[in-house]
Amino acid sequence: MSRLLHLIFGRLPIGWLQLTHRPGRFASALLGVAFANVLVFVQLGIMNALSVATLRPYEFFSAEIMISATDANTLVEGSNVARQWMLQALADPDVAQGVGLFVGKLPWDRTGAAIELTTFGIDPFNAGFLAPEIADDLPLLTLRDTALLDRLARGLDREAAAGIRPQTPLRFEAQGRTVTALESFAGGSGFGGDGYMIVSDQTFLGLFPTRSSAAPDHILLKLRAGAQTVAAIARLKTLISHPGLRIRSYRDAMAEELRYQQIQRPTGVIFGFGVLIGVLVGIVIVYQVLSTDVADHLREYATFKAMGYGRRFFLGIVLEQALVLGVFGFIPGLAAGWGILTLMKAITQLPLAMTPAIAIGVFGGTVAFCALSGIVATRKLTAADPADLF
Repeated sequence: MSRLLHLIFGRLPIGWLQLTHRPGRFASALLGVAFANVLVFVQLGIMNALSVATLRPYEFFSAEIMISATDANTLVEGSNVARQWMLQALADPDVAQGVGLFVGKLPWDRTGAAIELTTFGIDPFNAGFLAPEIADDLPLLTLRDTALLDRLARGLDREAAAGIRPQTPLRFEAQGRTVTALESFAGGSGFGGDGYMIVSDQTFLGLFPTRSSAAPDHILLKLRAGAQTVAAIARLKTLISHPGLRIRSYRDAMAEELRYQQIQRPTGVIFGFGVLIGVLVGIVIVYQVLSTDVADHLREYATFKAMGYGRRFFLGIVLEQALVLGVFGFIPGLAAGWGILTLMKAITQLPLAMTPAIAIGVFGGTVAFCALSGIVATRKLTAADPADLF
């Protein structure tokens, strides 16, 4: 390693030799950096899972514009909207189709662990509003009390769910009714529910008898080919000037919910602070190690300074140490973080994963906060007089 660092830096690797001179302290420093990395990895992994789980239900549907109530900060929350606004929107020449989307949380009445399914109700004759992998199965929902079931739902037997077909349906009780799952799709559990289910609007109203067909949760609109979404939204806001409505593009709705979950919801804020705490822990640990090392070698540094070596030389040594701590501390942190996220995914069935973006981002952050700690640790040294250091 000394030869490699000698080739990289073009000089004797003084920083590496000082760190490895005391193996116990060096190992403790690496464990400290690794611990900080694990904190950041876990928090970023959870935040990434929150983002994936937030956007996943939007991927089930296809639309250009969504009309919601002003208090509908998420796809599954907020007041209902009147179906009449869909009919009014269809008066715009660029609006080709519209459909009401119903959303509700349906408890699965089963023995053992309870399952709550986020259930979407939609007109089964409007397959164009569904993602291609789901749209082909939508005609099955024309039968009453039939459903498309999320085969990745938490608590659901994977083998049994994978075998759901019209010939081998899965029947279960929910809200006092027998629901028959004729096909399955890939959804996944999230922070607000165990999985998803798609039914027809009529089946939805049977499962949720307090709901009205005249008041869906959202209205989805598709535009004619070549129509400009921004221009159509501007016209619709003039055409439907109701203060209780939010008219926005489908992509904007996705982005706004993601931002809401990450910034305004307590869950996202807590995980964000967790990342910040992990970074601060790493900075403090590396600073403590480097400042202690500088204090232990004050006489040697004084000799170099008396010989005419300037701030760049001292900064290079400490930054070399910071780089070594960052790189060698990152490796065990990456391994431990991957293992913890994998274990958490197996237990919670949340979409937790060590993505390349997370790994690269944490590595860059680790090197950066180690370098910052090194720069701070050299301030006392570079400002001191050689005579004062003996």
